[in-house]
Amino acid sequence: MRRTIILAGAIFALATTNLQAQNQKTKAEEKTKPAMKMMMAGGPTKAVAVLHATKSGGEASGKVTFTKVEGGVKVEGEVSGLTPGEHGFHIHEFGDVSSPDAMSAGGHFNPAKSDHGAPTAEKRHEGDMGNITANARGVAKIDYVDAHLGFIGAGSIIGHSVIVHEKADDLKTQPTGNAGGRVAAGVIGIAKGE
Repeated sequence: MRRTIILAGAIFALATTNLQAQNQKTKAEEKTKPAMKMMMAGGPTKAVAVLHATKSGGEASGKVTFTKVEGGVKVEGEVSGLTPGEHGFHIHEFGDVSSPDAMSAGGHFNPAKSDHGAPTAEKRHEGDMGNITANARGVAKIDYVDAHLGFIGAGSIIGHSVIVHEKADDLKTQPTGNAGGRVAAGVIGIAKGE
């Protein structure tokens, strides 16, 4: 009789443990369902990068939104706290902006191994977005469609980083455009679609 009770207790404990594990698995699956649906539907349609100043960036900060549209990806945003004038504006290789100078983000995002160029060039780094121009108040607005950017495959920008540089990109010097240091940086993450 005592063995039967012990065996019944062990079976109950095992069943409870299995039920708890199944509940945890179900909760984990519920959390990943939106992302799984998105991937099955052709990938994400919107991403965002929130930019913060690097050690040399002073007050530079902003937000850049990437939205899938006909003909490419619409790039919209605003960066403030810049010196007036042009600043190189690129997507960089890694989504690691943890170093004080954002050098941890690596070089320009360039999965096709192309030469650096203007955003309108037929062949360029996928991350070559040219320049943004800050007005006298140090604010740069961004609003254009980029045919080279995307959210799926080897050329996906998700998980990479946006970098704003201290100087203008000359659109020709290899491999960086001679745009100088990095004043603002942010990781590109999937955003909730409309």
